[in-house]
Amino acid sequence: MSSVADLVVARLREAGVRCVFGMPGGGSNLDLVAACARAALPFVLTATETGAAIAALAQAEITGRPGACLTTQGPGVTSVVNGVACARLERAPILVFTDAPAAGTSFEHQRLEHRALLAPVTKWSAAIDARNAADVLASAIACAMSEPRGPVHIDCPADILGCECDPPEMPDPPDPHRSADAFPPRGGADPRVNQARKPLLLVGLGAREAQTASAIRALCATRRVPAMVTYKAKGVVADHDPWFAGLVTNGAIERPVIEQADLLIAVGLDAVELLPRPWTYTPPLMQVEPADVSSLAHALPVSSWDATAAQRAVEHQRAGVCVPAGALAPHRVVQIAAAAAPHARVTVDAGAHMLPATMLWPIDAPNGMLISNGLSTMGFALPAAIGAALIERGPAQAGHHDCHTVALTGDGGLLICAGELATAARERARLVVVVFNDASLSLIDIKQRQRQLPRDGVGIGAIDWRSLADSVGVRGHAASTEEELAAAIAAALVHDGPSLIDVQVDPAGYPAILKAMRG
Repeated sequence: MSSVADLVVARLREAGVRCVFGMPGGGSNLDLVAACARAALPFVLTATETGAAIAALAQAEITGRPGACLTTQGPGVTSVVNGVACARLERAPILVFTDAPAAGTSFEHQRLEHRALLAPVTKWSAAIDARNAADVLASAIACAMSEPRGPVHIDCPADILGCECDPPEMPDPPDPHRSADAFPPRGGADPRVNQARKPLLLVGLGAREAQTASAIRALCATRRVPAMVTYKAKGVVADHDPWFAGLVTNGAIERPVIEQADLLIAVGLDAVELLPRPWTYTPPLMQVEPADVSSLAHALPVSSWDATAAQRAVEHQRAGVCVPAGALAPHRVVQIAAAAAPHARVTVDAGAHMLPATMLWPIDAPNGMLISNGLSTMGFALPAAIGAALIERGPAQAGHHDCHTVALTGDGGLLICAGELATAARERARLVVVVFNDASLSLIDIKQRQRQLPRDGVGIGAIDWRSLADSVGVRGHAASTEEELAAAIAAALVHDGPSLIDVQVDPAGYPAILKAMRG
């Protein structure tokens, strides 16, 4: 005999969950935490419920398996909403377990309708009991992993998870990755494919699985077709690939390449990834399912693109975000950090620094860059980096930086989740937090000025991030020059634990960068 909590944890392990993140309350999730310990599934205490959901999201994106988090009832559920909404719009499969009052109780203290509260940001919701536990877990995992992937919610009444049950035998859940024969050639190709002379691939988040990425790279090479990628699809076609043509955002920066094409082929492109503005490009657009990439390659003729055209386009895009500044420019922070940690996974927060980061940090594999694009929430980079770093966790090797994760965040974004620095320290996560410190919400400041509004409500004020980091056990550094930054990164990368670098950046170039990328 085992408890319902033991059954839940067993199913999570079978589904590929690597950690359970959260802030426990005094109810049923204490049984879940205890069951995690019995099954050697790590439970990671976070500073915020939203941080727990984002860390779970990051693990889901990297592994292609579900992530998991838990919260207490009432305020824990209201606090997790932003992280769950992020998972919904980033198409990330996570399971969210919430405490709930015991069935039949009538008190009002902390009582909210959890399922109604989370309904707009989850794919599915159910309450668990001793009789339906196996079925609820199976349905939850299947729903989270079905396309489009996303979060599901399981409400756990206080008297349920500790109950004994005899778990039924269940087969392992199906592998969400496609099998080797998932790309058979298919007939009936769109006639536009056969007629295209300068097709251009627009690659989105739905194309991040390894087999799809491999098929796309082969198509580009054999049919001489350039590919642009969204933020989420960075690495599907590596930045160093000769057919990589830069980013597509529905902004200005990709227009010179798109207008040369005679057919746009979207693979795995999700509308949530594009800037919310009219699509004004003139080449026809066709959608192709990721599973059909190989058959597309059979149908496409060799294009008339010149390989150097894609490379020139990328160089033009990169030049657009390299705007000189009087002091340390944001683009130089990205370039120096990327050169020092070429194999690190990078997480990127929302904010003005995101623009040079997404353009200049080279990625060579899917999910090498994690970013909140669909929700574009601030406070993403640090908890996502914690989730990523705990997957990569292993003994440090002198001179090897591959296990490190780098979080690029603005000072405003870090303020939202600063408590997660303590989480990183407690877990000894091997990550480096780079803070673009300009004492302002720079992206909002630019938009104020564009509308000729007074500068109000965007000044953060001076924060000594190095001291704050040191106070919670994260090794702190500060830099205001390129030389100081290079030295700080070198020191951080040999530290077997979390580090933070407070970088004083000059925001003067941000308006020009924003104009170059978005118009």
